[in-house]
Amino acid sequence: MAIQGFDYNAFAQNLAGQAAELVPQDFNNDQKAYVTNTLLNFSVLAGEALYNDTELGFNADQAVMITQIIAEWAFHKSVDLIRSGIPQQFWDPIMQKIAFTIFEIAKQTFKQGLPQDQILQLIEHHVKKTYLESIKELKDKGFIDEGLMDKASHQSNIDNMMQQMQDEGEVQPESQPQAQAAPPAVQQQGNAAAAQQSNVPAVQGNSSVPVSSNGRYQPPKLLKLVTVALLLKRIDDEEQVQSILECFEQEDAGTVIKYMYVNDLEDQVDPTVTMKFLDEIAEKLPEATEINKKKVVQRVKQTIDTYGRNRLERRLQLERQKVRQFVFNAIEDEYYKNISPRIANIIATYLESGV
Repeated sequence: MAIQGFDYNAFAQNLAGQAAELVPQDFNNDQKAYVTNTLLNFSVLAGEALYNDTELGFNADQAVMITQIIAEWAFHKSVDLIRSGIPQQFWDPIMQKIAFTIFEIAKQTFKQGLPQDQILQLIEHHVKKTYLESIKELKDKGFIDEGLMDKASHQSNIDNMMQQMQDEGEVQPESQPQAQAAPPAVQQQGNAAAAQQSNVPAVQGNSSVPVSSNGRYQPPKLLKLVTVALLLKRIDDEEQVQSILECFEQEDAGTVIKYMYVNDLEDQVDPTVTMKFLDEIAEKLPEATEINKKKVVQRVKQTIDTYGRNRLERRLQLERQKVRQFVFNAIEDEYYKNISPRIANIIATYLESGV
């Protein structure tokens, strides 16, 4: 049954109209048209897919939010690509990868009922990762040089807009995580998506029991994730941070990202307790990662058994080489090592829902 009250065409047109007023003034007409048309096209495609989906059961509010997130990132990353100097023939493939990633992660996280701030943080993490990987792939294939790759990697229109809003006094510095910086539609709608920052679990005295600021006990797992956040805040290498986050389940990774944005996190946890949890994490993380790899391989094999290999191969004809290789390795009960566990999970879910 279609989603009642969700006119995706009208909503996409509204978003594109708002974006047209926010496109950088120094862009020429063709560049401005690319930004607005890209946002419009992806919004319509996402909205239509959600509207016609009979399995997920999203309501109009959820469909609006997912479509809006895709529109906002389409705006920011198309601006980044234009400013990057990367030849235009590569813009669309990169934007398609980004839109696909957002759509799949948004569907999963909304279906799981994750808090909105975690959803936004996870999506931002994967948008940046997909963007950087796409640029690096162009460099590795010889389409761009290292200087252009470096220039493109440092483009961030969302950061620029957030800084401008701070300079104009619209938001307070460090008042919200970067994942919730207000892109076009959220600016127009009062930044309703911004989430309040949570209190950090603290440890009283030498106790090993983490408690929140209101005195209620929190699960030890939360402090373990805060411990990981402490570590990742000290790592300057973005790719290394991303590779570590990919070892966690999606919800846990979102919690880690949230606490990475908390100021003075180091002063709010007991270092003796964090060392204890670091030892536990070091022992358990590799095992958990391998279990997740086996599970996702089994999910792909089960999908193939259900729908048949011929149907699956037709579905994969237009997919990227790595995606096809991952699936064909899974058929042989092997895990394709060049795909991260997080992306493997997205592919498996994509196959399960769309074959």
